[in-house]
Amino acid sequence: MKKTSLLLPLFVLSLLWFTTAAAGEVARAQFTTGISDREPMDAITELGSDHTQVYFFTELTGLSGETITHRWEHGGETMAEVSFDVRGPRWRVWSSKQLQPGWTGEWKVSVVDGAGNVLVEKTFNYGAADAAAMEPTMGSAMEPAMESETETGDSQ
Repeated sequence: MKKTSLLLPLFVLSLLWFTTAAAGEVARAQFTTGISDREPMDAITELGSDHTQVYFFTELTGLSGETITHRWEHGGETMAEVSFDVRGPRWRVWSSKQLQPGWTGEWKVSVVDGAGNVLVEKTFNYGAADAAAMEPTMGSAMEPAMESETETGDSQ
């Protein structure tokens, strides 16, 4: 009986580990200023207003056949949602956002699965160091640019 009572918790733990491992994961997720050869060029947590585009890169493993979405948020508002079909055991994807000078502060991208579960969330600050210099003047027009570009990559 003692052996059985010791083996049962180990069996349950191994089942939990296998289920989690089989479900797949986000192996990497980061903001970057560019993509080269399907890889992020750098990893950033802040971006000055001298940049008008930012990328969000994710490497997905074990999620083949799933649909994954990058949800871009600023000021509590969803600014864009970009979905990807994962077509391999290791899949690298990225989306990008055109930024307006008035959109300073914290941005968040959530990596969401097809069931709506948030797998990963990452944040970066836009124009944090020079936010005071970027305040719009009276009468200036601020058009929201909702354009998001996407590309997908494979396991190569």
